[in-house]
Amino acid sequence: MSEPLGVAVLGAGHMGADHVRRIGTTVGGARVVAVADPDTARAEAAVAGRAGVSVHGDALAALAAPGVGAVLVASPEAAHEEVLLAACARGLPVLCEKPLTPDAASSLRVVEAEAGLGRRLIQVGFMRRYDAEYADLKSLLDSGHLGRPLMLHCQHRNVASPPHFTSAMLISSSVSHEIDAARWLLGQEITAVTVLRPTPSGDAPRGLLDPQLVLLETSGGALVDVEVFVNCGFGYEVRCEAVCERGSARVGEDRAMTVRAAGRARQDIAQDYVVRFADAYDREVRAWVAAARTGGATGPSAWDGYAAAAVAEAGVRALREGARVTVEMAERPALYG
Repeated sequence: MSEPLGVAVLGAGHMGADHVRRIGTTVGGARVVAVADPDTARAEAAVAGRAGVSVHGDALAALAAPGVGAVLVASPEAAHEEVLLAACARGLPVLCEKPLTPDAASSLRVVEAEAGLGRRLIQVGFMRRYDAEYADLKSLLDSGHLGRPLMLHCQHRNVASPPHFTSAMLISSSVSHEIDAARWLLGQEITAVTVLRPTPSGDAPRGLLDPQLVLLETSGGALVDVEVFVNCGFGYEVRCEAVCERGSARVGEDRAMTVRAAGRARQDIAQDYVVRFADAYDREVRAWVAAARTGGATGPSAWDGYAAAAVAEAGVRALREGARVTVEMAERPALYG
């Protein structure tokens, strides 16, 4: 049996620590050999009980650690570009949690660096493509049984937003998942964005424009509306309904156990994305490990990361200007088809 893939995990926060747990336990064929986080105590805690893992305060030092054959980036987005370019220079396959980088310009630099290599190394962590329900919806739409998709109705709700969350991040961080899912499900590019703002919820932090309604127009004439509400207070919910010429299909309905007792019915609601998309994360990392072991990448590409960043930038402009904003995209390199 061949040696497991040695992975450097960059970032030991909520997502990074969950991936450390996943690699080598839920997902086979790989093991964590290095972890980097400016908070080295947090990195130490993430790898507690794992032998042979080096801990670093610097991400680039982790890339150079002995045994590293691939990189999983779960650090804050501002740090992504530097490590992605360094990984490309070393020929290391990468799974990068979204967003690829904080803005379209830096994402395009990463795309150009990878395209210059002539082969894919980067997979972006748009995990909904690996969710069983979303995959079924994609297959149904591709089959043509329901006719041409006309609209997608989406909901994205969180219990509460982190302290650092801004109004722009409802689009650039939260709706970025819907942006990628829409492009993937429809096989179309997003060409324009409009953002409508109801009166903010009284439970939203002061100054946060929450909720928002984001309207996406596509190159094929479909419309996508996204309700994003990051302080709903009761749970984490992600839903999508495709309305087509000859029918509709909806995913993300409650799948939790319902308990009926004492004259009442109770159903638990997932409280965060790690719980709701646990299986999707497992599938995503398995697919990445399998591709990385051959020296390549699969799934959402750096170009998909760039496209999401370009659409999100247009969305943030639409939020600030109160107007419809067209999406400006660079020419797609041949590497990405």
